[in-house]
Amino acid sequence: MLHLPLRIGTRGSPLALAQTEATITWLAAVCAELSAPGAITVTAIRTTGDTVQDRTLAEIGGKGLFTREIDDAMLAGRIDLAVHSVKDLPTWLPDGIVLAALLPRGDPRDALIAHRAASLADLAPGAVIGTASLRRQAQLLHRRPDVRVVPLRGNVSTRLARVGHDGLDATLLAAAGLARLGLADRATALLEPEEMLPAVGQAAIGITCRTDDAALCELLQAASDPATAREVAAERAMLAVLDGSCRTPIAGFARHDAAGTLELVGLLARPDGSQVITGSKRGAGSEADAIGRALGEELKARAGPGFLTW
Repeated sequence: MLHLPLRIGTRGSPLALAQTEATITWLAAVCAELSAPGAITVTAIRTTGDTVQDRTLAEIGGKGLFTREIDDAMLAGRIDLAVHSVKDLPTWLPDGIVLAALLPRGDPRDALIAHRAASLADLAPGAVIGTASLRRQAQLLHRRPDVRVVPLRGNVSTRLARVGHDGLDATLLAAAGLARLGLADRATALLEPEEMLPAVGQAAIGITCRTDDAALCELLQAASDPATAREVAAERAMLAVLDGSCRTPIAGFARHDAAGTLELVGLLARPDGSQVITGSKRGAGSEADAIGRALGEELKARAGPGFLTW
């Protein structure tokens, strides 16, 4: 039996709150009990990743920076479930917490926002691109070693406002995030996965809850989007094998073809883009975990000793 009101924890950024509103609408649709006024409450929780803005994520610890305080609130019983961008979730969740549901995935692509260019290829030699993502940095420098990448953090609006000012020519953002904020028209170009492989879990909204909350776990797991769940399972299984440090650029993207076959593409890279290793595996969606593990082992073997501790 659900205990109401259901208390949702989330980051307080505009994008996190937009994703939480989408989750509330989804929950109300799958459970009539949750459509009643006051049945759901929202608590915004400030995380380390939100608080520390003057350093890159790699410099302040990388994994769990946008989830730790939310997890603590859940384990302490102050919230019942949490809404996350799956790409922000650490490889392993704390004991007692489970990723119980995924909403239907949004557009997984990265978006280029540029001041004077129409595409990555159109960026002028020496152009300055701002990003805090080593994944984006490595792939960008691999394709365009002539450009310069500088750290850029902050919420979506902050980063958008910087483009065209202080010598910043462009930035890269998740297309799904722009769309959820009603800012899709700000994208100069959408980059296909073949040009910029997305982060593991990109564009997926995940809901976590306590493993001992049986009624809530059952509700969420029954309503989870099955295609997104298989894709994310494959991507995160690959990530678990690689277990790269926060200084290792890793990308992974799984999708179903028209016949329902699941294809996973993965990438490991040097932060400076000097070496990029890619691979792919295909199989039945029911084998998502095995596909992810197999590709992770292949990439790890091809990278060789020391690559993941770069």
